[in-house]
Amino acid sequence: MKKGFSAKKDGFDCKIWHDKCDNKGKTLVIIKTKDNFIFGGFTEVGFTTDQSKWSTKWRDPDRGMITDPNSFIFSLRNDKNDRKPEKFTIRKGEQSNAIFYYYSSYGPSFGFIDSPGDFRLYNDLQLGYSNFGRSYNLPNGIKQRTNEAKSYLAGSYKSSKVDEVETYFL
Repeated sequence: MKKGFSAKKDGFDCKIWHDKCDNKGKTLVIIKTKDNFIFGGFTEVGFTTDQSKWSTKWRDPDRGMITDPNSFIFSLRNDKNDRKPEKFTIRKGEQSNAIFYYYSSYGPSFGFIDSPGDFRLYNDLQLGYSNFGRSYNLPNGIKQRTNEAKSYLAGSYKSSKVDEVETYFL
């Protein structure tokens, strides 16, 4: 793995994130909140806001979605729910909603963007939303669209408590 971005080092800014992370292929994103939640996602296809690269078999330029059947979301630290590290694969039938890439003002965004997706960061990379379970499988015992699902990854549905975002390329 090669580290390509660190918000603490490079700045909390989506434009900088895209400058350093677009068009790199396989991408791993790790997010740490100030409440010590650590989570993230992986895509084999990678991110890009370059419209000239949008019309490939993996990208849907009309919806801004990336198809990636091998993408996944993970939770490494979740003290609130006393959970061990877990990996969550894309739900059956949702492979075409793996990653959202349409707006350069959005940072890493996993899951169908409506409602607002499983998680996304935008603007200064410190503001984000989580609606975990929209496109990715939920942990056992958690139901879709519940407060528990929405707060599972970052501790809350709406988070402005991001402490670090690191991005690696494989």
